[in-house]
Amino acid sequence: MPSVKKYSTAKVLNKPELLAPAGDLKKLEVALEYGADAVYIAGKKLGMRAACKNFDYGELKAAALAAHCRKKKVYVALNIFPFDEDFGEVDEYLDYLSSIDVDGLIISDLGLINRATKRTNIPVHVSTQANVTNSETAKIYAGIGAKRIVLARELSLERIAAMRGSLPRSVELEAFVHGAMCVSYSGRCLLSAYLSGRSANRGECNQACRMRFAPEKGEVRASEECESSLEIIEDDGTYIFGGNDLKMIEHLNELASAGVTSFKIEGRVKSEYYIGCITGAYRRAIDCMTSGKPAPTDVLSEPTKAPNRGFNTGFYYGNPKPQPQGAACDFCAIVIENGKNGAVVEMRNRFKTGDVLEVMSPSDKYHNTRIEIPEMTDENGELVTDAKVPKMHLTLGGVDLPPLSMLRRTGK
Repeated sequence: MPSVKKYSTAKVLNKPELLAPAGDLKKLEVALEYGADAVYIAGKKLGMRAACKNFDYGELKAAALAAHCRKKKVYVALNIFPFDEDFGEVDEYLDYLSSIDVDGLIISDLGLINRATKRTNIPVHVSTQANVTNSETAKIYAGIGAKRIVLARELSLERIAAMRGSLPRSVELEAFVHGAMCVSYSGRCLLSAYLSGRSANRGECNQACRMRFAPEKGEVRASEECESSLEIIEDDGTYIFGGNDLKMIEHLNELASAGVTSFKIEGRVKSEYYIGCITGAYRRAIDCMTSGKPAPTDVLSEPTKAPNRGFNTGFYYGNPKPQPQGAACDFCAIVIENGKNGAVVEMRNRFKTGDVLEVMSPSDKYHNTRIEIPEMTDENGELVTDAKVPKMHLTLGGVDLPPLSMLRRTGK
């Protein structure tokens, strides 16, 4: 197999795309502001994340406009495994997506791919749900019109490089760089449907792998002589199927050297804070990589400040090797606007006058600075010393911060 360059500060000639998730318009705005080159979203149907708010027709149009105004792209997921009756609405949906000029369709099912390539001129991206793990399969998809392969998460760097060498240059490779990993092969899970009747393959996953499991009393015993059952426990519970999160921020050069042209962040159901934190970190890391400079320590450690389950590098270097869990910060507030009397924020977690919070911002001028919370007033101009009402709007007197900056408690 082709060799893959180890991490270095060698300048990458073709800048990889940073692709971020967006479960609704607010998250889309955050992803774009924090540096995503493209976002992936879904409509109300036919997508794999039913837990998101997702986008109705008007919101899909607004999303495309928001991205295109910034000269960025928006891809729409149609990545469920459909039944025959689902195709009744497919043609109308494809026609609408064509009319608003979306930049790509993420599809896993061969029937949907066939329908999309014949009915539209929108580039088709073969979803990771299609489990593309070898060059022969990738070439078949390329032959029927796919413009991008979203790689199965089980691939090593060497296998990615081999696949890249077998495909025409017009076909791009996309790979996940950060986020939750599924216990099932490329996410094809039956556990959720078995336990709750909610099919993970139709966007309704109940996250069963993240649940706490314990045996029925008397079901598991230490020995035949032992009458009491053993409780399977690890810290606050037993999460038999819950894997670490993927984190490749230290290894982006290797991915680019293997032929990956789009770096994808998982998380359409994650919060605005998570999306801003992870997107901003990878934006800065990619910019360092493409300029031939090493990413600073604070950039590489930034993802640990978002909620996580510990980390590993997936299957890129063989079987995953767990890394320690990061100490995630509390997301306290997001800046709505920079008003004449100070920054107007929306409260997310409790904070008080006098607290010292860290700023997360798309602007390097403000990012990772710390502020002491000054005098605060509510929407009626009343003084507030303790922000404890969820989503209340507060003006932080004299504070200058750009919109969509966020305040977090680091625990330091």
